[in-house]
Amino acid sequence: QVQLDESGGGLVQAGGSLRLSCAASGVSSNEYSMGWFRQAPGKERDFVGGISWVSGRSTNLADSVKGRFTISRDNAKSTVYLQMNSLKPEDTAVYFCAARHGALVRRQDREWEHWGQGTQVTVSS
Repeated sequence: QVQLDESGGGLVQAGGSLRLSCAASGVSSNEYSMGWFRQAPGKERDFVGGISWVSGRSTNLADSVKGRFTISRDNAKSTVYLQMNSLKPEDTAVYFCAARHGALVRRQDREWEHWGQGTQVTVSS
């Protein structure tokens, strides 16, 4: 059984930083790609970025977060991180961790098989 548990959300001022963590269980690090999505109130869930188990590098970061967010993974700890710097009020959302079997990172949320419960990030101006 796959379980994804996000943590690290909170309230931060604009320009600040947060690091989200996603602890994964039931997921083989060499079979699953991991992703991050976010959903602001009244909006659809949007792709933030993902990391392939093959490359181990952040891939396909959304344009809105490029240069500010990075994704990394620690396979020994079965944990994926989303480092968010230079946060803006428009980054306010619930952030979700996701996992999909395979090496490719997909931008559509329907392509991801497993989801965490989400963690709230609020950026004040």
